[in-house]
Amino acid sequence: MTVSLPEDSWFRSAGLGLFVHWDHASAQGLEVSWPMVGGAANLRHTTSTSIDRYRSTERTFDPDRFDARELARTARESGATYAVLTSRHHNGYAMWPTETSDRSVAHSRGKRDIVGEYVTAMRAEGLRVGLYYSLSDWNHPDYPAFTDARHPYLQPDKTWPWTPAQADRYRDYLRRQLTELLTWYGPLDVLWFDGEWERTADEWRTGELRELIRTLAPDCVVNDRLLGHGDYATPEQYIPAAPPDGPWEACLTMNTSWGHVPQDGDYKSAREILHTLAETVSKGGNLLLNVSPTGDGTLPAEQRERLAAIAGWMADHREAAVGVRPGLAPGMFYGPTTRRRHDDGSETLYLYLLAWPEEPIGVRDVPTRRVRSVDLVGVGELPWEERLAIADLELPDPSGELRVTLPTERPSDVLLPVVRVELGAAR
Repeated sequence: MTVSLPEDSWFRSAGLGLFVHWDHASAQGLEVSWPMVGGAANLRHTTSTSIDRYRSTERTFDPDRFDARELARTARESGATYAVLTSRHHNGYAMWPTETSDRSVAHSRGKRDIVGEYVTAMRAEGLRVGLYYSLSDWNHPDYPAFTDARHPYLQPDKTWPWTPAQADRYRDYLRRQLTELLTWYGPLDVLWFDGEWERTADEWRTGELRELIRTLAPDCVVNDRLLGHGDYATPEQYIPAAPPDGPWEACLTMNTSWGHVPQDGDYKSAREILHTLAETVSKGGNLLLNVSPTGDGTLPAEQRERLAAIAGWMADHREAAVGVRPGLAPGMFYGPTTRRRHDDGSETLYLYLLAWPEEPIGVRDVPTRRVRSVDLVGVGELPWEERLAIADLELPDPSGELRVTLPTERPSDVLLPVVRVELGAAR
């Protein structure tokens, strides 16, 4: 992966993003794309369906209750600073009125430019705008298109034959679609590629695509699935034990599905999602949390409930998760930590209390003489004391252990308590 993001890039401390997986087949309660190729082993609630059935809602798609402004407000209130919408998934259906194909929202009953509405609404709420785009198109005749008789993901021979003429035509199709997205809706902040595993970087000619993006949107951040030309890594559905080198983002579903699958009730709790966010930002990453609108464009109740709970937590604790960098080294505190540096040289340290302690907490490797205040965010000040090695007692700016005493009872209305430590500038 080639990383080109400067240290002060907005992406490095974005904190939380909202991923939006949506497709005409959401009206059928089908996972996006995968049912038409037999399903996927890692998607427990995804079943196989015929290509004709999957495509049967292309023309009837009419998300009459979709309100992009409401989605954008929900994203902002949840603490998200950016969003990524599936403009075209592997199945080839475009959520904008592309001129490259008749398989798009322009030919649906609703005839709504979903990408355009989303982009306008997100920008109006001050969010960075991203689009997901799959390099693969399983319905394109030059890809070549998959059939009901050929499900390579269920067969030993996972090959995708391509003639030179097909490859040239298909790559031209990719360039034309990306040009539409980058010019009609630009400047975009993020392009989130996928489907890259089916071909090599040379076959995709990812260098040419990156140059196209650089020409039309010089500041657009690109993920590592544009092989060899990504700005950040994208671990999927998990948080790595050790953070990847350079910028990174974990993408995570609330249940186990990316698209709207009503039978998938395996939802994570709001507390678990916040714990995941805390771990991610403490390791220097962002969390791209997925939502999956239904066929009419509304979010399932379970997802609205979790976003509302996250918004409630963010009302007091946003400063600990957005615009911060990793805090203490591993082992210096029992939970995740983040840090915010201020222009005057002072710092704020945030300590996430994943479990409520029965004794005073110890925080090591802290410049204890610079501690100005310690408080439980949203609750009030906390008593604390320093512990130093005897040999360090006379030092002007020693590093020691901070001992903080917490209330006996955990605040019942706080999903994830955070201790805030204000540190003065070094002298």
